[in-house]
Amino acid sequence: MEVLKVAAKSNPNSVAGALANTIREKGGAEVQAIGAGALNQAIKAIIIARGYVAPSGVDLVCTPAFTDIEINGEERTAIKLIVVSKQ
Repeated sequence: MEVLKVAAKSNPNSVAGALANTIREKGGAEVQAIGAGALNQAIKAIIIARGYVAPSGVDLVCTPAFTDIEINGEERTAIKLIVVSKQ
């Protein structure tokens, strides 16, 4: 599954476009965010992406989970949002 990493400074419209394209091509994606700001941008992106794919009869389902990732040799806990299409 394709992983999209979102930062607090990410543009939600850009992330939404990438997410919508990944949903159309692969049927799902994993969105990773660390911190409240990044999670806020990720949620906004998912909402916007839902609007992009809705006209073609696709709805999105989002399942939240925790995941451990390594950044610069340091282990951090991220929130992953598993987004799949539902028709």
